[in-house]
Amino acid sequence: MTTTVPQITGPAGLPLVGSMLDLKRDPLGTFLGAHREHGDLVRITAGPPGLRTELYGVFSAEGAQQVLATDSANFRKDNAFYQEVRDSFGNGLLTSQDEAYLRQRRLVQPLFTRRRVDGYAQAITAETDATLQGWPDVPGGVVDVSADMMRLALRTVARILFGTDVESAVGVVERCFPVIGEYVLRRAFSPASAPRHWPTPANRRAAAAMAELYAECDGIIGRRRGGGSDGAAPAGEDLLGLLARTVSDGDSALDAGEIRDQVLIFLLAGHETTATSLAFALHLLARHPDEQRRARDEAARVLGGRTPVAADLDALPYLTRVLKEAMRLFPAAPVIGRRAVAAAEVSGGVIPAGADVIVAPWVTHRHTRYWDDPQRFDPDRFTPEREKERPRYAWFPFGGGPRACIGQHFSMLESVLALAVILQRYELEAVDLDVPVSAGITLRAEGPVRCRLRPVPSAS
Repeated sequence: MTTTVPQITGPAGLPLVGSMLDLKRDPLGTFLGAHREHGDLVRITAGPPGLRTELYGVFSAEGAQQVLATDSANFRKDNAFYQEVRDSFGNGLLTSQDEAYLRQRRLVQPLFTRRRVDGYAQAITAETDATLQGWPDVPGGVVDVSADMMRLALRTVARILFGTDVESAVGVVERCFPVIGEYVLRRAFSPASAPRHWPTPANRRAAAAMAELYAECDGIIGRRRGGGSDGAAPAGEDLLGLLARTVSDGDSALDAGEIRDQVLIFLLAGHETTATSLAFALHLLARHPDEQRRARDEAARVLGGRTPVAADLDALPYLTRVLKEAMRLFPAAPVIGRRAVAAAEVSGGVIPAGADVIVAPWVTHRHTRYWDDPQRFDPDRFTPEREKERPRYAWFPFGGGPRACIGQHFSMLESVLALAVILQRYELEAVDLDVPVSAGITLRAEGPVRCRLRPVPSAS
């Protein structure tokens, strides 16, 4: 008896270009609508005839687990987006595959143990203090937490990478990353792009930004490998110093180009994602005074006004739940792409070989099978008891499986400690109640995320 596999349906789109315009205008809304109308597995067509592509969206927790974990070997980072990231930011841990990835992971993993990461707590709180020093002077007592958390996270990761010599690196990243990021997205999601070597205005702008960024990293790496410290601690305990010395059994050390690739990926993935989580955690607390008061009370009870350290992380469970709930509603990586090697049955349908596939925390984190009233901010969704009730991949802001984010403990540590420092000193009131977002390389706010500040009486 032959079993008929159900046809995978999806939005009809327009006759000539399918859903291309919808995906360009509002990809996150398009994926949510496709899930609402067509279920946990959808097929979305986009592009004009001859250049049309098919995209398969997998939106259940069980499907996400299959794509990212149990069947991960069949779903690879072979799509156009990852190729553009490779060509622009190098072939570091985020983009490498096969033996190159395994070698890099073996070499880099010791730099991200919990003990090693906990040693960065002082750098995190020092940069948070430096950010807050400017807050008493802001006009009208209103800050854009999106912009401020972006700079805080960038300065923190640059300090941890490069030691105390961060100023020039931060300036270069702030100038170059937006140019390169927009270039990557435009090329990755365009039906056709001019070759990179053609002297178009976009190619020339991106090439200039990449040249400046590469030169900055190469200069610091070259001096460090030559014995200079660039102002870092003489012991070279920043990540760049450790990368320059790292070896593992059977693996040669990373060469200068490979170190640069890792540094660029750490800069990209290590600041934009954490900045997004921090900014939206503050925004949500500013909109929900009771939850903000509860978080502040916990910080005051545990810390008593002192600067938090890594050992305090486990003693701040409500702050951790606030952060997890912010990452549910505003996951920094809202969409994760793969390409199927062979045909695979997923969520009751068959995804063909060679198909582009996405799993979407943005959608799964709002799935009513796993989340009651999913648009509501409720940190207590993440009590240990309630977490045990849900499938593992109902919440996956750090991806999952063998390619899960290597820096997730660092991101959680930085975010919780920074929140604890901020909430001990300031009450926040939301000025912008609704913040439009878009999906770039990471999730980003379309405009400011403003909060009005009031010093906490005991801290003033």
